[in-house]
Amino acid sequence: MKLNYIDQGTGQPIVLLHGMFGSLSNLGNIARELATGYRVISADLRNHGDSPHEQEMDIPCMADDIIELLDDLGLSSASLIGHSLGGKIGMQVALNYPSRITKLVVADIAPVAYMPRQDAAFNGLRTLSGLEINSRGQADTAMAAHVPESQTRSFLLKNLMRKVDGSYCLKINMSAIIENYESALVAAPEGNSYFGPTLFLKGETSAYIQTKHQSRMIELFPNMKLDIIKDVGHWLHAENPVEFNRRVTDFLI
Repeated sequence: MKLNYIDQGTGQPIVLLHGMFGSLSNLGNIARELATGYRVISADLRNHGDSPHEQEMDIPCMADDIIELLDDLGLSSASLIGHSLGGKIGMQVALNYPSRITKLVVADIAPVAYMPRQDAAFNGLRTLSGLEINSRGQADTAMAAHVPESQTRSFLLKNLMRKVDGSYCLKINMSAIIENYESALVAAPEGNSYFGPTLFLKGETSAYIQTKHQSRMIELFPNMKLDIIKDVGHWLHAENPVEFNRRVTDFLI
């Protein structure tokens, strides 16, 4: 699949992969900082942002999308930085194609299968996908029944796109996400170990990376280190961008 992307800066290439329900703009802060010394490719995952829609949606095929992107750009290798679902995809790329990945940064996700759960963001977007939306205010009100936090709603409502007739729809492919959310998208990355340098960044108050996960992290990524950013949760790159950027840039040097 030909992913939508933004290519900026010059130097050693780095590919940025956003999380579920996001788009390439989510990692814009770290992209701008890295672009002063690296070539930074920010990609929209399939079924997200301005990338194409396809019902097939699992970790291996999304990893292959990234390899196709590297091939199209003529890049024999690159470093990867992925948050949440993007981190899972980054891990799968490294496990499947280790020679193509120089360094790997995984933000607040582990190489394990997660139990399906009722997710407020998922439920809110699923509600919107079934509505005729005539204004952003209407969408915000409908989303508030599931997501009370205004900052989170603002993030999710970036998926709204205005149509020619003035009404709104979701750019995100909720049909594919609904079909795969509780099966393929909660699955663990699998494969032979990746021996390249790997940094796991955990938000201190997030439960996505736990002590019980660390043996599997070490098994699959023997040359790994785990850093914890204090007083932040799963959205660590947004909650403390200065510290997140510092940890990433220090690792990439």
